[in-house]
Amino acid sequence: MKTSISKPTILFGAFMMVLFIMACSISASTANIADAWMATDETGSTRVTTYSPFDTFYAIVDLRNAPDTTNLKAVWTAVNVEGITPNEVLNETTLTTPSGLLNFRLSLTEPWPPGEYKVDIYLNDKLDKTLKFEVR
Repeated sequence: MKTSISKPTILFGAFMMVLFIMACSISASTANIADAWMATDETGSTRVTTYSPFDTFYAIVDLRNAPDTTNLKAVWTAVNVEGITPNEVLNETTLTTPSGLLNFRLSLTEPWPPGEYKVDIYLNDKLDKTLKFEVR
């Protein structure tokens, strides 16, 4: 008994095999930062761009579609601040976290010097957002 397979069936099978191999080798993350802002509290209820010298800085990040192994990093920088070298990094914090509303905070036991600051938010080691703010 002789079995014959048509050419279209062979091509379709080869095409499906290529798709399967490609799907197995791709592991791109769907994680994204839907929004990020500066706030006066850890819940992010009050958005601000200006702080007083006695405030704690809160950077709020709305992380979406993130697997448990997603890395989120905040790098705090004094851009143009009295008594501090321009663009001096003040602090770095890294979290490995799934989706959610996350917060990074930075505080001092003494007053913040007036000037311009920023926090860079990295998603899986790639700069995603820069939040600028100032102290008056």
